[in-house]
Amino acid sequence: MSLAHNHHHHAHGDLTTRAAIASVIVALFLLALKIFAAAETGSVALLGSLADTGFDVLASLLTLFSVRYAAMPADDDHRFGHGKAEALSALLQVVLITVSAILIAWRAFVRLGEQEQTSHPEYGIGVSVIAIIATLGLLAYQRYVVRKTGSVAIQADHVHYQSDLLLNIAVIIAIVLDAVLNVRGADPLFGIAIAGWLLWGAYRASRSALDQLLDREWPKEKRQRFIDVALSHPELRGIHDMRTRSSGVHDFCQFHVWVDPNMTVKDAHRIMDEVEQALMDEFPGVEVLIHPDPEGHTDETGYIPSETIAHREGPND
Repeated sequence: MSLAHNHHHHAHGDLTTRAAIASVIVALFLLALKIFAAAETGSVALLGSLADTGFDVLASLLTLFSVRYAAMPADDDHRFGHGKAEALSALLQVVLITVSAILIAWRAFVRLGEQEQTSHPEYGIGVSVIAIIATLGLLAYQRYVVRKTGSVAIQADHVHYQSDLLLNIAVIIAIVLDAVLNVRGADPLFGIAIAGWLLWGAYRASRSALDQLLDREWPKEKRQRFIDVALSHPELRGIHDMRTRSSGVHDFCQFHVWVDPNMTVKDAHRIMDEVEQALMDEFPGVEVLIHPDPEGHTDETGYIPSETIAHREGPND
Protein backbone atom coordinates (compact mmCIF):
# COMPACT_ATOMS: atom_id res chain seq x y z
CA MET A 1 0.00 0.00 0.00
CA SER A 2 1.42 3.42 -0.98
CA LEU A 3 2.34 6.20 1.46
CA ALA A 4 -0.36 8.40 -0.10
CA HIS A 5 -2.91 5.63 0.43
CA ASN A 6 -1.89 5.24 4.09
CA HIS A 7 -2.04 9.01 4.62
CA HIS A 8 -5.55 9.11 3.13
CA HIS A 9 -6.83 6.37 5.45
CA HIS A 10 -5.10 7.93 8.48
CA ALA A 11 -6.70 11.32 7.76
CA HIS A 12 -10.14 9.73 7.45
CA GLY A 13 -9.57 7.83 10.69
CA ASP A 14 -8.73 11.07 12.51
CA LEU A 15 -11.87 12.77 11.19
CA THR A 16 -14.22 9.94 12.17
CA THR A 17 -12.62 9.67 15.62
CA ARG A 18 -13.06 13.39 16.29
CA ALA A 19 -16.68 13.21 15.14
CA ALA A 20 -17.33 10.26 17.46
CA ILE A 21 -15.76 12.08 20.43
CA ALA A 22 -17.89 15.17 19.71
CA SER A 23 -20.97 12.93 19.63
CA VAL A 24 -20.14 11.41 23.05
CA ILE A 25 -19.61 14.84 24.62
CA VAL A 26 -22.88 16.24 23.27
CA ALA A 27 -24.82 13.10 24.29
CA LEU A 28 -23.51 13.21 27.88
CA PHE A 29 -24.32 16.93 28.17
CA LEU A 30 -27.87 16.44 26.90
CA LEU A 31 -28.40 13.37 29.08
CA ALA A 32 -27.67 15.36 32.25
CA LEU A 33 -30.05 18.14 31.22
CA LYS A 34 -32.89 15.81 30.27
CA ILE A 35 -32.67 13.72 33.44
CA PHE A 36 -33.34 16.90 35.42
CA ALA A 37 -36.12 18.12 33.11
CA ALA A 38 -37.91 14.76 32.84
CA ALA A 39 -37.96 14.41 36.64
CA GLU A 40 -39.40 17.91 37.05
CA THR A 41 -42.03 17.82 34.29
CA GLY A 42 -43.21 14.22 34.08
CA SER A 43 -43.61 14.69 30.32
CA VAL A 44 -43.74 11.39 28.41
CA ALA A 45 -42.49 13.14 25.27
CA LEU A 46 -39.51 14.44 27.24
CA LEU A 47 -39.08 11.01 28.81
CA GLY A 48 -38.93 9.58 25.31
CA SER A 49 -36.33 12.15 24.37
CA LEU A 50 -34.36 11.26 27.54
CA ALA A 51 -34.49 7.54 26.71
CA ASP A 52 -33.28 8.25 23.19
CA THR A 53 -30.41 10.38 24.53
CA GLY A 54 -29.45 7.61 26.94
CA PHE A 55 -29.22 5.19 24.05
CA ASP A 56 -27.34 7.87 22.10
CA VAL A 57 -24.64 7.86 24.78
CA LEU A 58 -24.21 4.10 24.39
CA ALA A 59 -24.38 4.34 20.61
CA SER A 60 -21.85 7.18 20.47
CA LEU A 61 -19.42 5.25 22.68
CA LEU A 62 -19.90 2.27 20.40
CA THR A 63 -19.28 4.49 17.37
CA LEU A 64 -16.09 5.86 18.94
CA PHE A 65 -14.77 2.35 19.49
CA SER A 66 -15.77 1.14 16.04
CA VAL A 67 -14.28 4.03 14.05
CA ARG A 68 -11.00 3.76 15.96
CA TYR A 69 -10.90 0.02 15.31
CA ALA A 70 -11.93 0.45 11.67
CA ALA A 71 -9.13 2.99 11.14
CA MET A 72 -6.48 0.42 12.12
CA PRO A 73 -4.30 -0.53 9.14
CA ALA A 74 -4.53 -3.93 7.50
CA ASP A 75 -2.56 -6.70 9.21
CA ASP A 76 -1.70 -10.35 8.61
CA ASP A 77 -5.10 -11.55 9.80
CA HIS A 78 -7.18 -8.75 8.21
CA ARG A 79 -5.69 -8.11 4.78
CA PHE A 80 -8.61 -5.90 3.73
CA GLY A 81 -8.41 -3.81 6.90
CA HIS A 82 -10.96 -3.51 9.71
CA GLY A 83 -13.52 -1.27 8.02
CA LYS A 84 -16.52 -3.55 8.52
CA ALA A 85 -16.40 -2.79 12.23
CA GLU A 86 -18.25 0.39 11.30
CA ALA A 87 -21.10 -1.52 9.67
CA LEU A 88 -21.41 -3.81 12.70
CA SER A 89 -21.51 -0.73 14.94
CA ALA A 90 -24.24 0.79 12.78
CA LEU A 91 -26.36 -2.37 13.08
CA LEU A 92 -25.98 -2.39 16.87
CA GLN A 93 -27.09 1.24 16.89
CA VAL A 94 -30.17 0.22 14.92
CA VAL A 95 -31.00 -2.31 17.65
CA LEU A 96 -30.63 0.40 20.31
CA ILE A 97 -32.86 2.80 18.37
CA THR A 98 -35.52 0.10 17.96
CA VAL A 99 -35.52 -0.79 21.68
CA SER A 100 -35.76 2.91 22.53
CA ALA A 101 -38.75 3.37 20.22
CA ILE A 102 -40.60 0.39 21.72
CA LEU A 103 -40.09 1.65 25.28
CA ILE A 104 -41.23 5.15 24.37
CA ALA A 105 -44.39 3.85 22.67
CA TRP A 106 -45.21 1.65 25.67
CA ARG A 107 -44.85 4.56 28.10
CA ALA A 108 -46.95 6.78 25.83
CA PHE A 109 -49.84 4.27 25.75
CA VAL A 110 -49.72 4.01 29.56
CA ARG A 111 -49.80 7.81 29.84
CA LEU A 112 -52.82 8.01 27.51
CA GLY A 113 -54.80 6.06 30.07
CA GLU A 114 -53.62 8.20 32.99
CA GLN A 115 -54.39 11.61 31.43
CA GLU A 116 -51.92 13.39 33.73
CA GLN A 117 -50.92 16.96 32.95
CA THR A 118 -47.30 18.00 32.44
CA SER A 119 -45.87 20.12 35.28
CA HIS A 120 -43.15 22.82 35.17
CA PRO A 121 -43.34 23.19 31.38
CA GLU A 122 -40.64 25.88 31.40
CA TYR A 123 -38.00 23.28 32.33
CA GLY A 124 -38.91 20.98 29.50
CA ILE A 125 -39.06 23.78 26.94
CA GLY A 126 -35.79 25.37 28.09
CA VAL A 127 -33.87 22.11 28.05
CA SER A 128 -35.27 21.23 24.63
CA VAL A 129 -34.16 24.59 23.18
CA ILE A 130 -30.62 24.05 24.51
CA ALA A 131 -30.65 20.53 23.07
CA ILE A 132 -31.73 21.82 19.65
CA ILE A 133 -28.84 24.32 19.53
CA ALA A 134 -26.26 21.70 20.59
CA THR A 135 -27.65 19.13 18.16
CA LEU A 136 -27.59 21.53 15.20
CA GLY A 137 -23.88 22.15 15.78
CA LEU A 138 -23.12 18.43 16.00
CA LEU A 139 -25.17 17.62 12.89
CA ALA A 140 -23.28 20.21 10.86
CA TYR A 141 -19.94 18.67 11.88
CA GLN A 142 -21.16 15.12 11.23
CA ARG A 143 -22.36 16.08 7.73
CA TYR A 144 -18.89 17.45 7.00
CA VAL A 145 -17.19 14.25 8.21
CA VAL A 146 -19.59 11.94 6.31
CA ARG A 147 -19.06 13.99 3.14
CA LYS A 148 -15.27 13.65 3.54
CA THR A 149 -15.10 10.00 4.63
CA GLY A 150 -18.36 8.22 3.74
CA SER A 151 -18.29 6.59 7.22
CA VAL A 152 -21.42 4.47 7.78
CA ALA A 153 -20.91 4.54 11.56
CA ILE A 154 -20.92 8.34 11.64
CA GLN A 155 -23.84 8.31 9.19
CA ALA A 156 -25.82 6.07 11.58
CA ASP A 157 -24.94 8.40 14.45
CA HIS A 158 -26.04 11.31 12.26
CA VAL A 159 -29.45 9.64 11.83
CA HIS A 160 -29.63 9.40 15.62
CA TYR A 161 -29.13 13.11 16.06
CA GLN A 162 -31.43 14.05 13.20
CA SER A 163 -34.07 12.18 15.16
CA ASP A 164 -33.01 14.05 18.30
CA LEU A 165 -33.57 17.36 16.56
CA LEU A 166 -37.14 16.43 15.65
CA LEU A 167 -37.62 14.88 19.07
CA ASN A 168 -36.77 18.11 20.83
CA ILE A 169 -39.04 20.15 18.57
CA ALA A 170 -41.83 17.64 19.18
CA VAL A 171 -41.24 17.84 22.95
CA ILE A 172 -41.69 21.62 22.91
CA ILE A 173 -44.92 21.36 20.89
CA ALA A 174 -46.24 18.55 23.12
CA ILE A 175 -45.53 20.42 26.34
CA VAL A 176 -47.07 23.64 25.04
CA LEU A 177 -50.24 21.82 23.92
CA ASP A 178 -50.52 19.75 27.08
CA ALA A 179 -49.49 22.17 29.86
CA VAL A 180 -50.15 25.59 28.35
CA LEU A 181 -53.15 25.07 26.04
CA ASN A 182 -54.63 22.17 28.07
CA VAL A 183 -54.97 19.84 25.07
CA ARG A 184 -55.30 16.50 26.88
CA GLY A 185 -53.47 13.57 25.35
CA ALA A 186 -51.18 15.70 23.21
CA ASP A 187 -48.03 14.72 25.12
CA PRO A 188 -48.41 10.91 24.87
CA LEU A 189 -49.61 11.14 21.26
CA PHE A 190 -46.43 13.01 20.38
CA GLY A 191 -44.52 10.31 22.25
CA ILE A 192 -46.06 7.67 19.97
CA ALA A 193 -45.22 9.75 16.88
CA ILE A 194 -41.63 10.08 18.13
CA ALA A 195 -41.40 6.29 18.52
CA GLY A 196 -42.60 5.85 14.94
CA TRP A 197 -40.01 8.31 13.66
CA LEU A 198 -37.25 6.47 15.51
CA LEU A 199 -38.25 3.18 13.91
CA TRP A 200 -38.14 4.79 10.47
CA GLY A 201 -34.66 6.16 11.24
CA ALA A 202 -33.53 2.70 12.35
CA TYR A 203 -34.68 1.23 9.05
CA ARG A 204 -32.79 3.86 7.05
CA ALA A 205 -29.61 3.42 9.08
CA SER A 206 -29.70 -0.37 8.69
CA ARG A 207 -29.67 -0.28 4.88
CA SER A 208 -26.18 1.20 4.47
CA ALA A 209 -24.72 -1.11 7.10
CA LEU A 210 -26.19 -4.21 5.47
CA ASP A 211 -24.99 -3.07 2.05
CA GLN A 212 -21.41 -3.01 3.34
CA LEU A 213 -21.62 -6.28 5.24
CA LEU A 214 -23.06 -8.00 2.14
CA ASP A 215 -20.51 -6.35 -0.21
CA ARG A 216 -23.08 -4.52 -2.28
CA GLU A 217 -21.71 -2.99 -5.49
CA TRP A 218 -21.02 0.75 -5.67
CA PRO A 219 -23.83 2.98 -6.97
CA LYS A 220 -24.15 2.93 -10.79
CA GLU A 221 -23.03 6.54 -11.14
CA LYS A 222 -19.82 5.90 -9.19
CA ARG A 223 -19.09 2.71 -11.14
CA GLN A 224 -19.59 4.50 -14.45
CA ARG A 225 -17.30 7.37 -13.47
CA PHE A 226 -14.67 4.82 -12.45
CA ILE A 227 -14.96 3.07 -15.83
CA ASP A 228 -14.74 6.38 -17.71
CA VAL A 229 -11.50 7.31 -15.92
CA ALA A 230 -9.96 3.89 -16.58
CA LEU A 231 -10.92 3.90 -20.27
CA SER A 232 -9.43 7.35 -20.73
CA HIS A 233 -6.09 5.56 -21.16
CA PRO A 234 -5.59 5.26 -24.95
CA GLU A 235 -4.14 1.74 -24.84
CA LEU A 236 -7.02 0.06 -23.03
CA ARG A 237 -9.46 -1.79 -25.34
CA GLY A 238 -12.11 -2.67 -22.77
CA ILE A 239 -13.06 -3.51 -19.19
CA HIS A 240 -14.86 -6.61 -17.93
CA ASP A 241 -15.52 -8.57 -14.72
CA MET A 242 -15.50 -5.42 -12.59
CA ARG A 243 -16.32 -5.98 -8.92
CA THR A 244 -16.58 -3.28 -6.27
CA ARG A 245 -17.28 -3.09 -2.56
CA SER A 246 -16.82 -0.82 0.43
CA SER A 247 -15.65 -1.51 3.97
CA GLY A 248 -16.00 1.38 6.38
CA VAL A 249 -14.36 4.36 4.69
CA HIS A 250 -12.31 2.10 2.40
CA ASP A 251 -13.29 1.32 -1.21
CA PHE A 252 -12.09 -1.70 -3.18
CA CYS A 253 -12.30 -2.42 -6.91
CA GLN A 254 -10.99 -5.25 -9.05
CA PHE A 255 -11.43 -5.68 -12.80
CA HIS A 256 -9.96 -7.15 -15.98
CA VAL A 257 -8.86 -5.04 -18.92
CA TRP A 258 -8.27 -5.84 -22.58
CA VAL A 259 -5.00 -4.81 -24.15
CA ASP A 260 -3.27 -5.51 -27.47
CA PRO A 261 -2.52 -9.30 -27.56
CA ASN A 262 0.93 -8.59 -29.00
CA MET A 263 1.93 -6.25 -26.16
CA THR A 264 4.92 -7.23 -24.01
CA VAL A 265 4.52 -7.95 -20.29
CA LYS A 266 6.66 -4.91 -19.54
CA ASP A 267 4.41 -2.60 -21.57
CA ALA A 268 1.26 -4.11 -20.05
CA HIS A 269 2.65 -3.53 -16.55
CA ARG A 270 3.43 0.09 -17.41
CA ILE A 271 -0.12 0.64 -18.64
CA MET A 272 -1.62 -0.95 -15.51
CA ASP A 273 0.47 1.41 -13.35
CA GLU A 274 -0.69 4.41 -15.36
CA VAL A 275 -4.36 3.39 -15.16
CA GLU A 276 -4.07 2.75 -11.41
CA GLN A 277 -2.48 6.16 -10.84
CA ALA A 278 -5.24 7.92 -12.80
CA LEU A 279 -7.86 6.11 -10.72
CA MET A 280 -6.08 6.94 -7.45
CA ASP A 281 -5.99 10.62 -8.46
CA GLU A 282 -9.75 10.64 -9.13
CA PHE A 283 -10.74 8.30 -6.27
CA PRO A 284 -8.29 8.93 -3.40
CA GLY A 285 -7.85 5.97 -1.07
CA VAL A 286 -9.42 3.32 -3.33
CA GLU A 287 -7.59 0.01 -3.53
CA VAL A 288 -7.39 -1.18 -7.14
CA LEU A 289 -6.55 -4.64 -8.49
CA ILE A 290 -6.21 -4.86 -12.30
CA HIS A 291 -5.78 -8.03 -14.35
CA PRO A 292 -4.68 -7.58 -18.01
CA ASP A 293 -6.14 -9.89 -20.69
CA PRO A 294 -5.51 -10.10 -24.43
CA GLU A 295 -8.32 -8.33 -26.26
CA GLY A 296 -11.44 -10.49 -26.60
CA HIS A 297 -10.50 -12.92 -23.81
CA THR A 298 -13.15 -13.68 -21.16
CA ASP A 299 -13.22 -15.91 -18.08
CA GLU A 300 -16.31 -18.06 -17.58
CA THR A 301 -15.44 -19.34 -14.11
CA GLY A 302 -17.11 -18.32 -10.87
CA TYR A 303 -20.74 -17.82 -9.85
CA ILE A 304 -21.61 -15.40 -12.62
CA PRO A 305 -20.55 -15.37 -16.28
CA SER A 306 -17.91 -12.96 -17.47
CA GLU A 307 -19.39 -9.52 -18.02
CA THR A 308 -18.11 -7.08 -20.62
CA ILE A 309 -18.77 -3.70 -19.05
CA ALA A 310 -17.13 -1.39 -21.54
CA HIS A 311 -15.45 -1.88 -24.89
CA ARG A 312 -13.62 0.53 -27.13
CA GLU A 313 -12.80 -0.27 -30.72
CA GLY A 314 -9.14 -0.79 -31.41
CA PRO A 315 -7.31 0.24 -34.58
CA ASN A 316 -7.94 -3.15 -36.15
CA ASP A 317 -11.68 -3.42 -35.32
